Amino acid sequence: MKKLIFVLLLLIAFSCKEQPKVEKEEIILWQPYNDSAEVAANLNHENERMRYKRIQSKVLDKNEVFLPLYEEVTKMTETEYQALKPLILEQNIFSIRKHLEEGKLTYENLTLFYLYRIYKYELDNATTLNTVIALNKEVVNQARALDKKVSDGTAPGFRHPIYGMPILLKDNINTSGMKTTAGSIALMDNIVEDAFIVKRLKENGALILGKVNLSEWANFLCNCPNGQSAVGGQTLNPYGRRVFDTGGSSAGSGTSMAANYAVAAVGTETSGSILSPSSKNSIVGLKPTIGLLSRTGIVPISSTLDTPGPMTRNIIDNAILLSAMTGKDTLDSKSIEDHFPGIISAGLHPTPFKDMRLGAMKTLMERDSIYKNTIEKLKKLGAEIIEFTPPKVNMDGFLSILNIDMKNDLPKYLRTQIKDKNAVKIKSVADAVAFNKADSLVRIPYGQARFEGILADSTSAEELEKIISRLEINGRYFFDSALDKHNLDAILSINNYYASYAAVAKYPALTVPMGYKGNGEPISLTFIGKQFKEADLLRLGAAFEKATQARKVPDGYKL
Repeated sequence: MKKLIFVLLLLIAFSCKEQPKVEKEEIILWQPYNDSAEVAANLNHENERMRYKRIQSKVLDKNEVFLPLYEEVTKMTETEYQALKPLILEQNIFSIRKHLEEGKLTYENLTLFYLYRIYKYELDNATTLNTVIALNKEVVNQARALDKKVSDGTAPGFRHPIYGMPILLKDNINTSGMKTTAGSIALMDNIVEDAFIVKRLKENGALILGKVNLSEWANFLCNCPNGQSAVGGQTLNPYGRRVFDTGGSSAGSGTSMAANYAVAAVGTETSGSILSPSSKNSIVGLKPTIGLLSRTGIVPISSTLDTPGPMTRNIIDNAILLSAMTGKDTLDSKSIEDHFPGIISAGLHPTPFKDMRLGAMKTLMERDSIYKNTIEKLKKLGAEIIEFTPPKVNMDGFLSILNIDMKNDLPKYLRTQIKDKNAVKIKSVADAVAFNKADSLVRIPYGQARFEGILADSTSAEELEKIISRLEINGRYFFDSALDKHNLDAILSINNYYASYAAVAKYPALTVPMGYKGNGEPISLTFIGKQFKEADLLRLGAAFEKATQARKVPDGYKL
């Protein structure tokens, strides 16, 4: 690991009657740097949203994040780390569990392996992705406690596969012991209890490793760069730092998975926020049906459309993480009963290609050669492909769903979820707008046009109800016209294309690495199906993943 440690010994003034005293050494792991050259280098980027105004955060001191676990991490040597790599790097959960059962791994060194990688890359300003913005100070002790339970026989006889697996969470998901900021300075001191899905993860034995950066307020603050937040700075894509977009808003969840910083990560989506960063970072991302996973304890945009979802490097881990978070939440009116059979099994049992009936969009085949070539490959593998042109449907009013929901849902979150009301001064979107204006250069370098749009939207409750109903019908017709007519198992799309249609339809979508463009940018194939068809999508995705093995580790993050 690159040595980024500068030890400063502070000496106290001498006294003629006392021996010299030495203050406790101050360890500096990270130092801020001048990012102006990097900003200037992106001034003419072809993607306007990647013409950055800043790279590093103006408010986050990485030393505060990384110092608490520094002593633990430095106990692992580079030799030990390299010996663990074949057992952990890019391995799925069942492979890791096998190594644990064989005694080749412990929960402690599994956790330290990921921490070592995070420290190795995130504390070096030449390789940092600005993705990990909080760490669980107790995670190593918690891993040791699991090892002790296993050794003394007190661990549960049946353990969910997620047991002992280090997980990263998007920083709009409430987590006790860590602040939940949604990337906003207004929430930097937001102390909370665990969100419902975090409780489920812990009940199943998962280790919460830390929190990752995101597009501020889940990409609903402004037309900002994806992965930018005032708290975390600019998240960068490991396949091309400042070259390729991270996708948003779950940028940190996507980049951390691509770089192998944890076993799995959790993201959230309103419209494309899991699918986009998953596809841009060559990982598997699932946006579930609304109601399959609870939203309680997650900083909201829209109670109509929001959902958390799993983001992983492979299908089976995606199924395992999804399974570990399910459960009936009485505080979420959309939440379904906790028993959802077949999820993990679906990841293990691919659908035979000869049994697949898939819809391919003619418009995408004309537009993208990788998609077209993938469709041809699926045909050769035995899948029946129906080419179709989707109908044009009216999506007017979509933005009003987000505007009015957030105007109502954010105050409810602030009222019910925050433990220390004195630490968070805002109580509404209007308060947040005023707070940001008080120091716009630091708090909103790209403005807050979307927040201002919320305040300007005068859609009534009755009008909103009509919009939601109309768009759900239209969104379902967009897909069902082909799904029903041709008895299809799924529609095939690219990345987060048509994510808004799936959002209003409340349909699940699964994106799986499809390959890389000529310049090295990742691209993914997305499977979209009807409500609560997650198991079917996972079976389809498992077959595609097994046949293509498209995912590659980013070149700069293999060591």
